[in-house]
Amino acid sequence: MSTAVVVEAPGRHRLVPHEPRQPEAGEALVRVHASGICGSDRELYQGNRPEGYVRYPLTPGHEWSGTVEAVGAGVPSTLVGRKVVGEGFRNCQVCDRCHAGETTLCTAGYEETGFTQPGAMATTLTLPARLLHVLPDDCDLTAAALLEPAACIAAAALKANARPGERVAVVGTGTLGMFAVQFLKAGSPAELLVVGTRPDRAGMSRDFGATDFRTKDAENGALPDDFDVVIETAGSADAARTAAALLRRGGRLVLTGIPAPGADGLDPTDLVVRQLEVHTVFGAPPDAWAHTVRVFGAGLLDPLPLVTHELPLAEFPHAIELVGSGDPKVGKVLLRPSLP
Repeated sequence: MSTAVVVEAPGRHRLVPHEPRQPEAGEALVRVHASGICGSDRELYQGNRPEGYVRYPLTPGHEWSGTVEAVGAGVPSTLVGRKVVGEGFRNCQVCDRCHAGETTLCTAGYEETGFTQPGAMATTLTLPARLLHVLPDDCDLTAAALLEPAACIAAAALKANARPGERVAVVGTGTLGMFAVQFLKAGSPAELLVVGTRPDRAGMSRDFGATDFRTKDAENGALPDDFDVVIETAGSADAARTAAALLRRGGRLVLTGIPAPGADGLDPTDLVVRQLEVHTVFGAPPDAWAHTVRVFGAGLLDPLPLVTHELPLAEFPHAIELVGSGDPKVGKVLLRPSLP
């Protein structure tokens, strides 16, 4: 039987029968292979997501992969049978920001799959076909379910504009941090440092291309302060300050994590005096998605080692607990609608 997870309100969910919605003009119906869970899904379930960025009741799921089963009028029939992933932001396409390609800044208001629109924690997902990105026919759809967080880091990598031979660093060792290592490695850096709080991620960091791994404890000594580019992925104010401190004067910093409300930020005097170039990322625009799919198709992005759990939809509450457990053995958690 087709099923879907529905979060009725914070802390309340049901597994309900799911009837696929046939695609209307411009839409596609996708059979979901897997849907990933991240911290924002946990926020959604706990009721901690900022006002205006969630609409209950809803089916969560903004990280997903699947196969197109049907298309509506105006959509090429050649999409049927193709493996795909899809952008989450439902941008208007007509405002100035959308015309500039900055779809995550759409002035029509926030709408996103899995937060304000039905998501992929269901057997199928129907969405605008223009949001789809087609994958290679021989790709692993389990690995592809992680391409949404990868696309967010691709947006950071594009803003960082790291050039071959530059010294680059990543702060944070979660899923986003490991993707940042892979994207920066693809740019042929002279040095690639990873700074984190989890020594158990040292081996994986090096497997993905890091040349050095450091923690902030005394045994490592003082961290360097002469890197060209740093991408922060840890989502804490302390991580942001660590990232800025790693940079040389005039260095480039990209922040992707979202600290808790009220957190102390970067020192504006330090930013000005050292002339640091600071960028931020919230979501991924189309160019970052396209870049991610190209890098994935070229074999330069390997998401699969980050997956530690694959569970059926009925295990949604357990999956949420795993994501927030702090257990170092828990990496990326996926829900698989096809699992009994």
